[in-house]
Amino acid sequence: MQVEHLQKYFPEWNEQQKAHYEALFDLYAHWNAQINVISRKDMEHFYLHHVLHSLAITRTVDFSTSQRVIDIGTGGGFPGLPLAILYPETEFVLVDSIGKKIKVVNAVKEALDLKNVVAIHGRAEDLKITTSMMVSRAVTRLQPFLEFTKHLWNRKGMENPHDGLYYLKGGDLMEELAETGIMPEVHWINAFFEESFFETKAVVFLPKSKLIRQ
Repeated sequence: MQVEHLQKYFPEWNEQQKAHYEALFDLYAHWNAQINVISRKDMEHFYLHHVLHSLAITRTVDFSTSQRVIDIGTGGGFPGLPLAILYPETEFVLVDSIGKKIKVVNAVKEALDLKNVVAIHGRAEDLKITTSMMVSRAVTRLQPFLEFTKHLWNRKGMENPHDGLYYLKGGDLMEELAETGIMPEVHWINAFFEESFFETKAVVFLPKSKLIRQ
């Protein structure tokens, strides 16, 4: 899959956004040869497995009116960096506990001059910032994730029903979601994108209003 194949889903991209997405492959190929942030075999599916998968979140929410989105356990920058390219007016804070992965995030950020990206090497438990929007890609089981991120929620402004956690997850979700005690929204990605890779993958949304009451 190439950038042109992604554009059938995102015809609204401007020239700069397209150029940024095109540049991602060479940047990650370069850094992945030095620091293994993506499975080497997976690089041939880079745009499908990493970029388009990250952008699936945009089919469930519009981040353009958000002031800050925190990406917990971003790894090499997913889903945060593809989202930051699409929403240049929104601040994306990408957090990971592994320093070499944040080194790659910073390198990609600087190469593309993404002024709306902040990369933090550290654990979610130690963060001192708050947000009304959070994203993550299958860092761990959902219930432990909710526990170590609960202090990050901004307690003000509960009126936006779209505020909350957007969690990319795959497989059989029923038991894991039941552990949370919250009835989340599950958006199956194959309803948005036709590629077979997405048949068992979903965007799980848990509203901030329910997470704060836990």
